[in-house]
Amino acid sequence: MATVIQERNKCVGCGACAAICPKYWEMGGDGKAHMKGSTGSGEEAILVLEDVGCNADAANACPVKCIRIEE
Repeated sequence: MATVIQERNKCVGCGACAAICPKYWEMGGDGKAHMKGSTGSGEEAILVLEDVGCNADAANACPVKCIRIEE
């Protein structure tokens, strides 16, 4: 199992994650990326997955490194 974590307050809305990994990421009305199906409160979005899949590529593409994966 792996946990994908997004620090929402750091997101600059570049859209790289949504372009690379649209299964899990979309751009919200606030201009920031949102992780589909995530939980969490406040400034962190959390999603637990069996396989991180394209989220690893999304994390690597993020210019502000607001996406991290903990295994």
